[in-house]
Amino acid sequence: MEGLEVTEINLSNLLIDNRTFRIDSEFLKKEYLQNIQTIKSLKKGFSKLKDYIDFMSGGATPLGAEYSESGIPFLRVQNIMQNYFNLNDVVYLNEKQDNEIKRSRLIENDVLLTITGVSYGKSAVVPEQLINANINQHSVKITLKDTLNPYFLSTFLNCKYGKLQSDKNIVGVTRPALDYEVIRNFNIPKLKIEFQNAIEIFIKNAYNVAQQSKQTYTQAENLLLQEIGLHDFAPSQEAVNIKSFKESFGTSGRLDSEYYQVKYEQIVEKIKSQKYSSLVSLVDITKSIEPGSAHYSDEKGLPFYRVSDYSKFGLSQPDKELTNAFVSENKELITKLKPKKDTILFSKDGSVGTAYLLREDLNGITSGAILHLQVKNTKEILPEYLTLALNSKLVQMQAERDAGGSIILHWRVSEIENVVVPIIPFDKQ
Repeated sequence: MEGLEVTEINLSNLLIDNRTFRIDSEFLKKEYLQNIQTIKSLKKGFSKLKDYIDFMSGGATPLGAEYSESGIPFLRVQNIMQNYFNLNDVVYLNEKQDNEIKRSRLIENDVLLTITGVSYGKSAVVPEQLINANINQHSVKITLKDTLNPYFLSTFLNCKYGKLQSDKNIVGVTRPALDYEVIRNFNIPKLKIEFQNAIEIFIKNAYNVAQQSKQTYTQAENLLLQEIGLHDFAPSQEAVNIKSFKESFGTSGRLDSEYYQVKYEQIVEKIKSQKYSSLVSLVDITKSIEPGSAHYSDEKGLPFYRVSDYSKFGLSQPDKELTNAFVSENKELITKLKPKKDTILFSKDGSVGTAYLLREDLNGITSGAILHLQVKNTKEILPEYLTLALNSKLVQMQAERDAGGSIILHWRVSEIENVVVPIIPFDKQ
């Protein structure tokens, strides 16, 4: 038995909150049992979540749904984060589609919880801006009675003591899922309403700061576009562009017509009409590794950041961690691959072209889909400015041109190296 984790439990205790009579070792891990014991030992006690629920409903995807660019926001798992919403790639339903799933329309202060896939267990409270939005079947909405603060609940579900209850009760291998009855029986600590309200204040303050940050970021983007004369740039809608073989395949090696759209030529020509440089001349590019799912850890390990774990606005807590054994076996490589302060993370797969500047050393490593960019000469170009330029439409259109047309986008490093970046005066940077 040496080296094995063993849990001994009475049958009477096994049956508590176990309506499907699970006896598998995963359900009985020590950390799960200790977590429940911690909650149940609180002086003020605990209650089941169902005691606080006024209404609970899952979402759905309308039959044959074709998403629109405007209309009623339709929130998917990737839009629901820990106590906030990421609406960068939100899609929309029309009124007919929304009416098909009207039971899951959102009202202010609904608590959302993701229940399937690798991103299960994330929770956020519906703000005023998302009233009447809708959700798909991979999330549930919980309307609470007045006896529990929704911001306290979402924060608890996101924290260690809530997430471990999700981890304990998740079932399925290819598509992990939480069922509704399990969620209703989550153990929620009883804490003073004053404490719960204080949690709400902190969450709302954080939201306001984030909104202010985005507004400031938009101002910076506008300054950049004004400086290079592209603030009012309207891409050409011309559908035809005639090229000789030498001007097309002979130069780029590309035969797909999408690559030669006039709008892409316009943006590159505008950048090249002033001082500019290729990306490879400005930065050193380092590739990371792809350890594989076999090295993902269920226990505490080294954070493993993937493209879905960051945006141009910041990093999220990664869903995956690497085993201590893998880290120990590859200690020298791991040390080398940990991104340092002032490294720009830059995605080449999936959501290609997303740049984020690290403000401090990162205790973790990134997937092979994320490149590490290190500015060669900070007296010529500031890392903050380069990050902004990479996220702007100046580079995003180059990413769209190079990586477009695939189901899962992939931007080749050789193409990324040749991205053209405007170099504006240093004081403007």
